[in-house]
Amino acid sequence: MPLAPDKKPESMGQTAYRQLREAIETGVLAPGDRISVNGLADQLSISRTPVREAIAWLETDGLIVHQPYLGRVVAQLDHQMVNELYAVRMMLEPAAAAMAARNATDAEIAVLKEMVVFEQSILDNAIERARHNRRFHEAVYRTAHNRYVISTLNALQTSMILLGPATANNPDRLKTAYAEHVDLVECIAARDANGAEKLIARHLAEGQRVHIKYLLGRQQPPT
Repeated sequence: MPLAPDKKPESMGQTAYRQLREAIETGVLAPGDRISVNGLADQLSISRTPVREAIAWLETDGLIVHQPYLGRVVAQLDHQMVNELYAVRMMLEPAAAAMAARNATDAEIAVLKEMVVFEQSILDNAIERARHNRRFHEAVYRTAHNRYVISTLNALQTSMILLGPATANNPDRLKTAYAEHVDLVECIAARDANGAEKLIARHLAEGQRVHIKYLLGRQQPPT
């Protein structure tokens, strides 16, 4: 299909940036992983120059940082940073869910229902599930129809990407998180703002618990 007249083709640097950002988002590149220009260029089958461009952009985003003796690595949130991020999310996302219950159109609710049906089909695919989870939460933000809530939550996207999927190493949480998504959409469809607000607060609290448990377990010294 030919490109639209006003749409320019993506540069190699932009392609590399998009692919690397998605790799960080889905956990293919995990927090703390070392970043090698040569290795990534070989993996993406492109030259070193666009990979260097992409890495520079990701450093500007805060997704890649330089550490002494290690070089460039994928940034990682520590215990306190995770708590601080969830504190902000706990203020904003319940409000967004309540607004969604009040303001979502019938067409938007239909799309949210389709999204949870699709989610059920990819529960065994960790990478696709992580990608879809972010799309689902962003869709809920948009159905709130409040530009200030949306812009503030969008500003947190980089840090939220570094959180990674809370369910990645916890199959039980994977199932309960999916069930909570289903219940959230039901609350929005029923125009139950109070129920949506409480449900997303519980959803976030459990996600925070799983992330903190993972961080504390990872930082324990070997026995």
